[in-house]
Amino acid sequence: MRVAIPHDLPRETVRERMRSRSHEIADHVPGGVAEVVTDWPSEDRMTMRISAMGQNLDGRVDIEEGQLVFEVDLPLALGFLEPMIAGAVRQQGQKLIDKG
Repeated sequence: MRVAIPHDLPRETVRERMRSRSHEIADHVPGGVAEVVTDWPSEDRMTMRISAMGQNLDGRVDIEEGQLVFEVDLPLALGFLEPMIAGAVRQQGQKLIDKG
């Protein structure tokens, strides 16, 4: 699943906001009980390991010029949830980069 969130911010601003707020991602996973482990293998890529509802999902967030791109590897069993998950990622991802 790939969700692009457009923005008109400098990369440095998006990077700083994502780094300072990445701990909030678990709060936005449906079900209320999720663990999210993040890492920054490069300055413009954050990797995620999401554990929730008995599932482990891997994902990436790329900071690009003009957009923030979330990619989550959904197992086939959760494919039917993709539209709902994509909508939540779009909404909550925007909140992560909005001025807080």
